[in-house]
Amino acid sequence: MSPSAAFDADPLASAAPEQPGPEPARGPAGGPVGGPVGGPVGGPAGIPAGGTAGVPVARTTYHHGDLRRALLEAGTDLAREGGPDKVVLREATRRVGVSANAAYRHFADRDALLGEVVSRAQARAADVISATMDAVPDGLDEAPRARARFRAVGVGYLRFAMDEPGLFRTAFAVPVDLSRAASSDAAGGSGRTPFQLLSESLDAMVEAGAMSDDERPGAELLAWSAVHGMAMLALEGPLRDLPRGAVDELAPRLVRMVDLGLGLSDGSGVGPLT
Repeated sequence: MSPSAAFDADPLASAAPEQPGPEPARGPAGGPVGGPVGGPVGGPAGIPAGGTAGVPVARTTYHHGDLRRALLEAGTDLAREGGPDKVVLREATRRVGVSANAAYRHFADRDALLGEVVSRAQARAADVISATMDAVPDGLDEAPRARARFRAVGVGYLRFAMDEPGLFRTAFAVPVDLSRAASSDAAGGSGRTPFQLLSESLDAMVEAGAMSDDERPGAELLAWSAVHGMAMLALEGPLRDLPRGAVDELAPRLVRMVDLGLGLSDGSGVGPLT
């Protein structure tokens, strides 16, 4: 029986023999709530001393894990609405409905919350990139398919930037260590982070013979820089007034140029992935 139902009906009340004098107040589990009439009330959680049985009161404690998850969800919503600068611990606690002190049991400060929101945002980006990669047809030969999946990483990255600008800024515009790029907390449903998806797509290029071993070292940094630059120009720079459709058309052209710039293809490649 839920606590609210227990307040409405006491399963033990009907079984109790009729006795002279007043019945003691009972809590959700059927046990006595307080002492003699006029004495202090010290009942179950949810009925504080001096409170009234049957009258709901605001929760001041949460099961470990529930509050943490709720704060992370609130922080993610804040990031979606306004980027990393809007992720403030006090506002997250206000949205969840708890005091700031309660939040400090789970996050030492605002930076601790923001760090985990960054990982969540990167995981969302990884899911978008994975979905774009999975859209590449299976029927292609090995080398063209590897090349198409590499290009899909860039297209997915730009798609995420345009669809979720607040989360994108949080994921990739916060000054965090590159070691986070391999953190399992930043992995999407595929078990890979955005950086790992890019790196593995380049490794697949080498294995398929579409890229030489000599060109491989550091290639992910060059490719990442190109698509990230385009994303920031479209979100915050001179291209911010560009229609979304124009950005979608430029995305496959950009990754094709990256492909050619890294010496990965002769230009034949595959068609746009938008």
